[in-house]
Amino acid sequence: MTVNKQINPLDRTVDRDFARQVIAAEAQAIQSLLHRIGDAFDAAVRMILDNTGCVIVTGIGKAGIIGKKISGTLASTGTPSHFLHPAEAVHGDLGRVQDSDIVLALSHSGESDEILRLINPIKQRQLRLIALTGRGDSRLARHSDVVLDIGPQTEACPLGIAPSVSTTCMLALGDALALTIMKARRFGPEDYARYHPAGALGARLMTVGQSMMFQPGEPLPVAIASDSIAQMLAKTERLKRRGAVMVVDAQGRLAGIITDGDLRRALARFGSDLLALPASQIMSAHCKRVTEETLAAEAMAIFHRYRIDELPVVDAEGRPVGLIDVQDIVAIKIVG
Repeated sequence: MTVNKQINPLDRTVDRDFARQVIAAEAQAIQSLLHRIGDAFDAAVRMILDNTGCVIVTGIGKAGIIGKKISGTLASTGTPSHFLHPAEAVHGDLGRVQDSDIVLALSHSGESDEILRLINPIKQRQLRLIALTGRGDSRLARHSDVVLDIGPQTEACPLGIAPSVSTTCMLALGDALALTIMKARRFGPEDYARYHPAGALGARLMTVGQSMMFQPGEPLPVAIASDSIAQMLAKTERLKRRGAVMVVDAQGRLAGIITDGDLRRALARFGSDLLALPASQIMSAHCKRVTEETLAAEAMAIFHRYRIDELPVVDAEGRPVGLIDVQDIVAIKIVG
C-alpha cells in the first residue's frame, strides 16, 4: 500500500541566498544597459516625439505583459499608445493601427513566430518599426527601422529558461524610453492629473477648472450690480441650480456675490421691499475668488478657512468664467 506523505510547507527550507542571487542578477543586467543608451535610443525617442499617431506596442508571452506596461506608461505620460496582441493582430486587429502609428515590438529572441508574422503587414503599410530585443542580428531586428538591443541575457531561474532577467531589462529600457519622451514633452504635474483623475495624486493636482460643474460657454448665474433683486432672480431662474449669484460691474468684472444666506438675511431685514433693491445693496463685496488654474485643494482650503460654500471662478481680467461649489471638490475626494 502506498502512503502519501503530507509535507508541511512551513517545513520547507527557503533558499534566501538564491533569492538574493536572482535580484543581484537582474540588478547587474539593468546596470549593463547603461552603455546601450546611444544613437539607437536617440533615434527611437525622436521618432516617437515627431510622430503624429500612436505607439502600438506588441509582444507575446511575458514580453507581451511587459509591453502592456510600457504602453500604459507611455499613455499616462503624454504619448498616445495601445497594446496590440500579435495573434489577434493577424486576425483583424491590424485594423486598429493607423498609417501614422509607430509599432514597438518586444521579443527577446527576435524570432517569435507571432511577432515575425506581423513584419510583412507592417512593412506593406509602410509603418515604422522599433524592435526591443536581445538579439541585434535577429530577423525582427533586421527588418526594424530602429533596434533597442538589450543584449543576450541569461535568465535567473534555476533552469535558465523562465523569462526574468530579460523581461526586467525590457521593462527598464521601456521605462527609460517612455520617461525620456515625457521629459522632452515637458509633461508636468497638471498634465499628469488630467490623465490620472481617479488617483490620489491626480486628485491632489486637479484644478478648479477641471472640477467645477460649469463647462466653457455655459450660462452662468450672473447679475449686474444695478439689477434689482427681482431682475436678478428672473435672470437666473432657469440656470443650473446653484446656491449663489455672481454680481458684476458695468465692465463685467466680479464685484460681489449673493448667496442664499444673503437673500434670507435681506428678506428678514427688508421684507417685501427686497425685490426692488439693487443687487449691489445686499451682495457680499470683495468676495473670495479663484481662477481655473487654482488647485482644487487650494479652493477646499478657502472653503474651510472662511466657512463658505461657493467660490466665483474668474479670468485674468476678473470676469466670471465659472462657479465652484464645495460639493464639487468633495465629489472628487480631495479630502479624505
